[in-house]
Amino acid sequence: MSLLELFCDVDDFMLSFASEWKANQLATGKQRERAGQLWPSEVMTILIHFHQSHYRT
Repeated sequence: MSLLELFCDVDDFMLSFASEWKANQLATGKQRERAGQLWPSEVMTILIHFHQSHYRT
């Protein structure tokens, strides 16, 4: 799977998951929402790609 395909899959998942995630955060009282430099789908893509790469250093 290429990096672009991975990002597209993760981005599609995050688009469907974001509304449920925000609703759960509001229900538990966690209302911290800072503006970040990267979108959550970009961060998840980096994490998944790192774990698939077998590099640890």
